[in-house]
Amino acid sequence: MANVTSETNFTQQVRSLIERTYGRSQLKDSLLERAMAYFEVKAQQSVQADKYQQQLEEIKAKIEEGSGKESAALQQKLHKLEREQRNFQLQLRLERNERNENLLETCHKLLALCEAEDIEETNRKSAQFLGTLQLISPTEGKKVAQLNEQHKALYKAVLALRLLDRLCMDKIVAEPYISQYLTDIPPEQYAEYHELDPKNYKVYIQQVKIPVIMAALIQDIGHYHPDAQQIIYGEDGKLDPCRTLDMESRKALLQISYRETIDYLVHGIGLTQYIGNSKVERDKFNQAEHKKIFFIKHLLKTSINPLKGIGNLLKVPQIYTSIILSTKVKYNYKLLPKAYQALNQNAERGTCSQAVVDSLYRITGMYPQGFGITYIPRDSDGKALDRYEYAIVNRLYPENPEQPLCRAATRQLSFISRGLDIIVKCEDNLYLSAVASNLATMSKKRLMEILELLASNYKERENLELIPRCWHAGEFFSIKENQKLWNKAQ
Repeated sequence: MANVTSETNFTQQVRSLIERTYGRSQLKDSLLERAMAYFEVKAQQSVQADKYQQQLEEIKAKIEEGSGKESAALQQKLHKLEREQRNFQLQLRLERNERNENLLETCHKLLALCEAEDIEETNRKSAQFLGTLQLISPTEGKKVAQLNEQHKALYKAVLALRLLDRLCMDKIVAEPYISQYLTDIPPEQYAEYHELDPKNYKVYIQQVKIPVIMAALIQDIGHYHPDAQQIIYGEDGKLDPCRTLDMESRKALLQISYRETIDYLVHGIGLTQYIGNSKVERDKFNQAEHKKIFFIKHLLKTSINPLKGIGNLLKVPQIYTSIILSTKVKYNYKLLPKAYQALNQNAERGTCSQAVVDSLYRITGMYPQGFGITYIPRDSDGKALDRYEYAIVNRLYPENPEQPLCRAATRQLSFISRGLDIIVKCEDNLYLSAVASNLATMSKKRLMEILELLASNYKERENLELIPRCWHAGEFFSIKENQKLWNKAQ
C-alpha cells in the first residue's frame, strides 16, 4: 500500500473503501472476506440446522410414544436441544445482521464520497472517485489484474449511480419499483429532487440508491465461492485465474456465481433489522426491506440478460468496468478509450441496451476518468506549437464525447500540480492517428528533447514512444500535490 501520509484525505478514503470492500487482511473483515467466510461454513451450518430439526422430530415422536419416567427425561432432552437450536439460530442471525450492517455502512461511505447536495457537485465528486481509482490502479506490471479485481466493484457502483441519474432524467428505462420512490418528480426536475422534496429524496436514497450500490458491490461475489474458485484456479489451484475460460467452464462459473450471489444476498446479508418499539413502524420498515431485497434480486437476475430493462443499470457499467479495470492477461492501457467499441458491439448482439450504452457514453465520454491525454498546445493565435503536453481526464459529461475535459499536468514541458482545466479538441489529441501523424513531421532531435523533459529517467525514456498517444499518469498522481486534479483550477 502507498505511503498514505503522502496522499490527500480523499485518496486515503478511497483506499480505505477498497480495503473495506475487496481488500485482504489478517482481520478478514472486508465485504469479500466476510462472504468467503460465509461460503466456507454455509454447507456445515446447513447440515447442523437439519440435524437439529431431525433430532427434535425424533424426540417428539418418542415423547408421543413413551410414558412416565421416560417421557420426563425426553422432555428434558427436548428442552435442552431446543435451547441449543435457538442459540445456534441466534448466532446465525447475529452474524447475518453484522454482515448487513457492515455492507450498509460501506454503501453510505461510498455515497458520501461520490455524491453531494447538487448534481454538479455530485458529478465532480464521482469524477474524482473514478479518476482516483484509475490513477491508483497500476497500468503495467504483474499486479494489474490483482488490483483491478479489488477496485472494479467500487468503480462499477459509482458508474451505476450516475447512470441511474441519467436514466431517470431521460426516462429511458421504466422500472415500477424506482418510479414509486420518485413520487411526483418529473424527469426534467430529477436533478432538483433533493431540493423539491428533501424528505422523499432521503427515502429514495435508502430504497433505490443504496440497493443499487449493494447490487453492484455483490454482483460477482459468488465468484469467490469454493466451487467457483475451483473453476477459476483449477482443481490443483495452479491455473492462471486471468486466462480465458472455455465456453463450458464459463457457463458453469456464471451459474455458480449467480446462485451463490443470490444466496449470499438472501441468507448471508438478509434484511436490515428494525430498531424501535412501534409495531406499526416495524411492519412498515420490514415491508420496505422485503421490497428492497426483491429489487436487488431483480437487478442481479435481469443483469444477466437485460434486454431493454433495468438490468442494464448493472450490465452496462459491468462491461465498461471490465475493460477499464481489466483483469485479463492482455490488459493494454492504450486501448481503454476503445471501451465503447466493445459496448456498442454488445448492444448490437442484444447483450445490453444501446440506449443505456449511449447514456453512459454521454456521462463518461470516450476517455475514462484519470486517463492520461497527450495533446498539442496552441498559441494565442490558435497556431499549433512544436511540442506536446500532458493532461489528465478529470470531469464527466464532456460536451463532445470525443473531446475530453482535462486538467493540464504539464506546462511548457514541465510538470505542474496546479494546472488549468482544458478541453482537448480532436485536432490536438495525439491519441488520434491523424494528429499523431502530423507530429511525425517534427525532427527526431526535437522529439527526443521533449521526451527527456517529460520522462523521469533514461530507462523510462527507452520504453516510451517518440510520439506518445497517451501517458501513464500513475507516478505523477503518487505525489500528494498532484492529487488535487478536481480542486478549483488555479
